[in-house]
Amino acid sequence: MGLTAQQRALITKARTGGGSDLAVSLDDAVCCYLLATIVKDLNLEEEFRDIPLNVAPFFGSKSFQNLKLAGVAFESFFERLIAIKTDVDTYFFCLATLHKARLKYERILQSQAIPTVDQVGPRGLLQYGTLSPSALIALLFWRKWMYDIDNRSAQETGYVFEPIIAYAIGGVPYSAKKSPIKRGGQGTAGRQVDCIINKKAYEFKIRVTIAASGQGRWGEELEFPRDCQSSGYTPILVVLDPTPNMKLEELSRAFISVGGSAYIGEQAWKHLSEIAGPTMFRFLELYVHDPLSTLVKESPEQLPSLTLRIESGKIVMEVGKEYIYIQRNTPEEIPSTEDGLPEDIEESGPTPASV
Repeated sequence: MGLTAQQRALITKARTGGGSDLAVSLDDAVCCYLLATIVKDLNLEEEFRDIPLNVAPFFGSKSFQNLKLAGVAFESFFERLIAIKTDVDTYFFCLATLHKARLKYERILQSQAIPTVDQVGPRGLLQYGTLSPSALIALLFWRKWMYDIDNRSAQETGYVFEPIIAYAIGGVPYSAKKSPIKRGGQGTAGRQVDCIINKKAYEFKIRVTIAASGQGRWGEELEFPRDCQSSGYTPILVVLDPTPNMKLEELSRAFISVGGSAYIGEQAWKHLSEIAGPTMFRFLELYVHDPLSTLVKESPEQLPSLTLRIESGKIVMEVGKEYIYIQRNTPEEIPSTEDGLPEDIEESGPTPASV
């Protein structure tokens, strides 16, 4: 049985890197690696004994360049897999999306420019005299570089975190420009929405903290469920971390008060499981739930030492007794962008039966 036109289009979307100079396209060897990973994730090894499945784990390799499986016909492999298991095409798309984001961020680490004196020099006035001038300017450079890297990490995570959950449960994310959720339920000003399934509008959050963001930003959060209701949609809040606090309670009440729902912690994962189905919830479990849970559990009571240095064209990050090596390319400024979904986000993923 051959691939459908929709499946071929999905493969093309999954493999394409996008418009950024740092975006990465996926070749056959990488795509076959992803399929082999899916086979292992879904315990289907017996069905593919003729294919070498002894590939490196998706999480665990320090060199993403090793995550390949050469010598296997990708399209044939894909056809066999989708004939055995439902939703594998969406699983492949979501895993490819995550892999491309990780590859792109690796390029960002390799290319993000070290700051200049013009950028950070005036900030030294606040600490001038506490260190020697040479030590202080070095501190300012490292501090700004780490800030830039963290800022890009937040942006790139935003582009992948909510969308892969949306696709996994059969929905579509929308940018503000094309969103059917309008401010006040009318007019042309739309609101970004993490996921829409039929007439339900989802808001995904890892955690709602008690730390107050700007009053305007928090007001926007509380207005979202009312805007959904006014636009003819039922708002659904999904918060993965169950840590209770007043902000979380206030936000949950805002959703429930307009006829929506709020799923927190284990209830959130149960709800996602029911919507996604067994295959795609396996994806969410392995690539969202388990990593986040592990990071929360491993949060240190006391931070280990951190050392940063440049040697032989590499940035070396030493955390406690562990190392990360970042091979540096020719530096070039990478501009920061505003947080938010790309304007064409809803066109980049699987097309559900109905939205």
